[in-house]
Amino acid sequence: MNLFRTKPIDQDAYCDTGLRRCLGALDLTLLGIGAIIGAGIFVLTGVAAATKAGPAIVLSYVVAGLACTFAALAYAELASTIGGCGSAYGYSYAGFGELVAWLIGWDLILEYGVATPTVAIGWSGYVNNALAAMGIHLPQALVSAPGAGGVVNLPAMGIIAFLSVLLAIGVHMSARFNAAMVLVKLTAIVVFVGVAAFNVDPAHWHPFMPFGFQGVMAGAALIFFAYIGFDAVSTAAEEAFRPQRDLPIGILASLAVCTVIYVLVSLLLTGVAPYASLNVPSPVSEALLNLGHRGASALVAAGAIAGLTTVMLVLYYGLTRVFLAMSRDGLLPPVFSALHPVRKTPVRIILVSGVFMAAVAGFLPIGTVAELVNIGTLAAFVLVCGGVIYLRRVRPELPRPFRTPLSPLIPVLGVLFCAYLMVSLPWVTWLRFFLWMAVGLVVYFVYSRHHSRLAASG
Repeated sequence: MNLFRTKPIDQDAYCDTGLRRCLGALDLTLLGIGAIIGAGIFVLTGVAAATKAGPAIVLSYVVAGLACTFAALAYAELASTIGGCGSAYGYSYAGFGELVAWLIGWDLILEYGVATPTVAIGWSGYVNNALAAMGIHLPQALVSAPGAGGVVNLPAMGIIAFLSVLLAIGVHMSARFNAAMVLVKLTAIVVFVGVAAFNVDPAHWHPFMPFGFQGVMAGAALIFFAYIGFDAVSTAAEEAFRPQRDLPIGILASLAVCTVIYVLVSLLLTGVAPYASLNVPSPVSEALLNLGHRGASALVAAGAIAGLTTVMLVLYYGLTRVFLAMSRDGLLPPVFSALHPVRKTPVRIILVSGVFMAAVAGFLPIGTVAELVNIGTLAAFVLVCGGVIYLRRVRPELPRPFRTPLSPLIPVLGVLFCAYLMVSLPWVTWLRFFLWMAVGLVVYFVYSRHHSRLAASG
């Protein structure tokens, strides 16, 4: 079998595939914002500033945002050219062949499948703190995993169960819920900016780069977790009204809005509090609390809960669509590719993945998973940027409604930036990544290569 044979590119991803088309450019933009603004701005900003970059966390966001911009332009071109709900998996299948596609699909399952319960654990912590502030104290045994001093994290499991129901009902309802939550968290960010802007002490910005340039890059590698999600927009190709137009708009617009917000918030956060004091679970709301603005702090906490909810929703959505694409191609059991006859949603995938992620969120304490998710995301970005270069060379005749400007310079820069950030991650993260990929190779050679639709077609 030729493991590197490619999937035909015939724009069939934009035909009727059974999924219901109900998303426009605004929906896709809000989907991206819903995925990007969450744990990064409400949690990781403080951690990265305190331990990696200091006030220069602003530069870390610029570096990470620049790397994402290069990748986003590549995503936009491939989304308009190839389409499909499999995101980087589908693009790799068309550009590099089945084995590479399987590896990147397996990688995306890691990215989305582990990130969702991780955010659920953070969401549980915010909700528990909010309830405690109102005098409602949940038993420690029911809000923490066994390794964290409890028995089970019920709130984390509960939010995943709720999102499972929401996604099973349909993407239209999910998009409406996402839009409402995005409004809440953007309001909270506006409140923070409005309050913090009048309480900045420039002395907090000195020294600006206490950990040096290496600290800036280490901070960029860590807070890269904050940017994962814009790529999930590309998984909505088969549910977009005009995917070849709307997907590039959704990808680029959401990334641009979120990068501006991240830079502004990180600048103000390090301006109102010493960077060393920001290594706390809720640095944004705590900074306002220390300034004496209890009402604003409570609103920011509510925005954080809403923000984390939408991040989980979009990551969960992206996981199910990648899973669906791989199942339809025969690389995963075809039983998962069946759609609900009325809702037109992959209910089986939603339920199976939901049970797995709820178990992870409820029973496993997760520490350095952000770095594990980051390396998976960066690997996907490298392949997408490489895919643009490769397809421009071997398939120049393909219609490209959106073309990456300054190609191949921009895709090459995307590969270099993302590869550099990968190198900045700890060696233990690489070890875990290789172990996951090794398991994936076993699954591929034992099952997937024998059941692939391309293999069946000869």
